[in-house]
Amino acid sequence: MMSRAFLRHARTPLRVVSGLALAAAVLAGAGAAGVTATMRESFPAAPAGPPARGWPAPEPVEEGRTVVAVVLGTTGSVVGDVLPPYEVFARSERFAVYTVSERREPVALSGGLHVLPDHTFDEVGAGTAPEPDVVVVPAVVQPRGEREAPLRAWITGQAGRGARILGVCAGSDLLAATGVLDGRAATSFWDRIGSLQSAYPRVEWVRGRRYVQDGPVTTTAGVTSGMAGALRLVEQLAGTEEAGRIGRDLAYPGWSPGGPTGIPVNALALADLPYGLNAAFPWGRPSLGVGLVEGVGETDAAAAFEIYSGTSFAARAVPVAAGHTVRTRHGMILVAEPAGAATTPVDRLVVPGARNPGEAGPELTAWAAGRGLTVELPHRDRAPGESAFDPVLRDLAVRADRATAVATAKFTEYPAAHLTLTGTAWPWRPTVLFVLVLAVAAGAASLPSRAVRRLLGRGTRRFLRRGAVRRA
Repeated sequence: MMSRAFLRHARTPLRVVSGLALAAAVLAGAGAAGVTATMRESFPAAPAGPPARGWPAPEPVEEGRTVVAVVLGTTGSVVGDVLPPYEVFARSERFAVYTVSERREPVALSGGLHVLPDHTFDEVGAGTAPEPDVVVVPAVVQPRGEREAPLRAWITGQAGRGARILGVCAGSDLLAATGVLDGRAATSFWDRIGSLQSAYPRVEWVRGRRYVQDGPVTTTAGVTSGMAGALRLVEQLAGTEEAGRIGRDLAYPGWSPGGPTGIPVNALALADLPYGLNAAFPWGRPSLGVGLVEGVGETDAAAAFEIYSGTSFAARAVPVAAGHTVRTRHGMILVAEPAGAATTPVDRLVVPGARNPGEAGPELTAWAAGRGLTVELPHRDRAPGESAFDPVLRDLAVRADRATAVATAKFTEYPAAHLTLTGTAWPWRPTVLFVLVLAVAAGAASLPSRAVRRLLGRGTRRFLRRGAVRRA
């Protein structure tokens, strides 16, 4: 009797455990596949090769200026960590700014953009490009990986010769891996500080600060905080008046020369769910063409790629231009798909920085018309005193939803409390996909129950038959 009872009672826990395991596998598999697809689109493969006429030459570095090198990781860097700090320094005639990487070939930035570095590490070492006085270090995809070993070695060498270092967002992970932060206070993106404390206990990790300075090393909080960190260095190296002028032009909310650096201490919350939903369930999201024109502002472009795609994951962004490359307002070389018949199909076309349709240029305008698209100008109604991120966040709320816009501001650590957002309240597309996957997982969970019932049912019947034979 005890054996029969055991078989009977064993069914329920076995069904539950096996069902939950299978359901979890379905959910995890779908989520992992979605995140993989999202990251692949956020850091797409570089163009197969240079255009027929070759890559454009970098602009010459002006002599007699403080030299700033913005490094680009071979594995990919965060677009909002690279372009805005570049523009902060480049807006001042006191600085000469260039980008540098291991090789002079396009490198990926989050959100779907590529940048052609101005110089290589070897060129700087050989004196072809000047040694930097300031090195800007963005977050890279594999900060501790072997592919970024040359970058880590170059940063170590520049720090050793006395260059100031500005680590933006999770660029502090890369800096910590070099040992540059050992014995120093530093900060980083709020969601990374816990893991960084475990990985690098010799660093004094600080929460709730827009930036932290310890000697020649400055580190910042997430993404857009790099603007505040760069402005602080401009203030120290070029004066309060120069920093104030640039700060007013770029209008980063809450920043002022010598102002407070305290910010809210963020933590994961239920309101952050849109971030995970958009990343894990990208299927069916729109494709967004980002039209790039000659002279586009670096922060204008960064706002489009970071907000629409790089952090929100609400759309797949495709850079489109009249040719293979575009030179920004201050000389950075961006790589794009030439507008033509072979360009990746998109659902919308936005042109960051443009204030009127004529600024989009005839090539983009004609290409959009041929595809039945309207040229959209997210910065057309940008009010005085607004940063480039404000109108793009408002547009994201309208085109996607308010919850995604709020989560995107949080994950870029952009101060957005002053914004009035309108639009749908919640990201229903990824939510519906999640529910569908959940339903599939629930169906999968019932399979072991039926299998166990059949298996144990047959076993119980055999057991009872044997018992009857023995009693006979």
